[in-house]
Amino acid sequence: MTTEGAQGRTRLELALDSHLPELIAEVRDLLADGWPEYAAFLDQNPDGMQQAAELFVHRLLDMAEHGRSESRIDRLEGAQTIQIVFEQIGRRQWQAGADLTRLLTAYQLGARTAWRHVSATALALEVRPDVLAALAEAVFDFINQLSSASARGYVLEQSEDVSARERNREELADLLLSDRSGMSVIREAAARANWPLPSTGAVVLVDANTDVARRVLSHVDAGSLPVRHEQLSGAIVPDPGLSGRRDQLRRALRGANAVIGHTVPLEHLPRSVAIAQIAVRLRQTGILADDPVFADEHLDTIIVHRDELLIGFLREQILAPLDDLPAGARARLIETLTAWLRHMGDRTAIAEELHIHPQTVRYRVAQLRERFGDQLDSPRSRARLFLALVWPVR
Repeated sequence: MTTEGAQGRTRLELALDSHLPELIAEVRDLLADGWPEYAAFLDQNPDGMQQAAELFVHRLLDMAEHGRSESRIDRLEGAQTIQIVFEQIGRRQWQAGADLTRLLTAYQLGARTAWRHVSATALALEVRPDVLAALAEAVFDFINQLSSASARGYVLEQSEDVSARERNREELADLLLSDRSGMSVIREAAARANWPLPSTGAVVLVDANTDVARRVLSHVDAGSLPVRHEQLSGAIVPDPGLSGRRDQLRRALRGANAVIGHTVPLEHLPRSVAIAQIAVRLRQTGILADDPVFADEHLDTIIVHRDELLIGFLREQILAPLDDLPAGARARLIETLTAWLRHMGDRTAIAEELHIHPQTVRYRVAQLRERFGDQLDSPRSRARLFLALVWPVR
């Protein structure tokens, strides 16, 4: 740089620095109407704003002298402080629930105001046209870098906030599914997770290994809590018994092989999980075939099949009179006995269900009476037969 150039830079720098308080005040006044909180921020952070303004001036002059590549904001003295300040502005924007675009629009207003001051000062000092053009580029490039810093802070705060919220929600779900958690602890966790405690809830379980289930689960209910508990994957749905909620869940969960546990008070959610787990097993074995399965619509079947070993023993015991028959004949009589129990002996209804002639029904029932004897007339025996046969079996 020549002596004349150095002297020219010094004169321009001194002139711009002398107008910084005026520039900051004008920007603050322009923001006061549309962005009062930003104007207040300028008033509350005078040192930071003065430092940013001085860096702004030095940035412009470096740009004019060396070009853009050699004068990035992160290479300048004090740059780290400025980056932190404007990242913090972005973070506060997210914390306040405000839109980032609104903040960046305010920056552009500040850029236009700054350029008006810079250009007026430069013209008064009769700087060369190429220097003036470089200054114009530098003004808006600098503002873009500050905008990027604030956008980065906004996104970082958003990400950290979302992560913290998800951790709090998962912690709350774990507490709700633990039978050792008191309601006072749960209420505190719900407050941290910003989750209004409902009166009742139900657990939705899905196969976490399928993309469809994961995608469907993410849209099941905006107020649901994620469940990632031991081998479980699903959600806790608040107040599933509210009007219209069941139809909403049915539509949202269709195709995901989902099971919705019984609706219970929150303190009994571990029981809803246990019921849902049985229903999952019954769905996997084909005993329950709805899509999705609502456990409270199949409580009788769940009761019967909650222990497959016991129901197997009962079925084996109750059907012993047919053990000596060939497999085909035995299967036909079991089918007829099941229909007979279901239709309370109505031969016409039995014939329609089995697609056979009523006389065939009469013949088979006679065979059953021959083998079971008085058991078919005993309420106790019929109840055991009903329990073993009428509910769906594999």
